[in-house]
Amino acid sequence: MLGLPPSVRIYFATELTDMRKGIDGLRAIVEGTLRHDPYDGHLFVFVGKSKDKVKILFWDRNGFVLYLKRLERGRFQLPVVDERTKHVSMEPAQLAMLLDGIDLNARRLARWNPAADKGIDTDRRL
Repeated sequence: MLGLPPSVRIYFATELTDMRKGIDGLRAIVEGTLRHDPYDGHLFVFVGKSKDKVKILFWDRNGFVLYLKRLERGRFQLPVVDERTKHVSMEPAQLAMLLDGIDLNARRLARWNPAADKGIDTDRRL
């Protein structure tokens, strides 16, 4: 899992991106298409059209950092999202799973809320 402070958000661009774009081209996408300020220190994740490359752009105090990962075999398993959505938020664990080649479309367990729990779970076996 990535160790990011809670103030850092991760935005996944849902449209496939031309991986020939560098820092300035991706920054323009962040500003124009995703409608975010690239200088806020958040991570912006882009996937190439062939789905074998991921670029992550973020601002680090005095300059942009561009991270690139290219798979030698296979393709990244992207989350299924609504076509009208320009970007979705990701958790650090989801980004780590994406970069590790894990399919993000697996069903996640619902979060447990102790205030909503109405009693003892009788179906649970010890």
